[in-house]
Amino acid sequence: MVIAQSKLTMQGQISIPAEVRRRLGIGPGSVIEWNEEDGRILVRRVGRLSSEDIRTMVFPNGPPKRRSLKQLADGRRTYIKRRHARG
Repeated sequence: MVIAQSKLTMQGQISIPAEVRRRLGIGPGSVIEWNEEDGRILVRRVGRLSSEDIRTMVFPNGPPKRRSLKQLADGRRTYIKRRHARG
């Protein structure tokens, strides 16, 4: 059963019809993925990221080493001096 149709642009882009967006539960900024199964192309909404996924993206080499409050304050001070340095 055909839900809707889209037209491919010269840049290889398509618009997702409103009915399909509603059924997928997607909106601006949503990510969809394209899969091939048994010779058919399936479009699915990508699930939300887990906290584990985010931690792995932010810290790919593991958690950062622990620092004292003095080290953090010194680092912040150095960053601000470097950022606002003239010349």
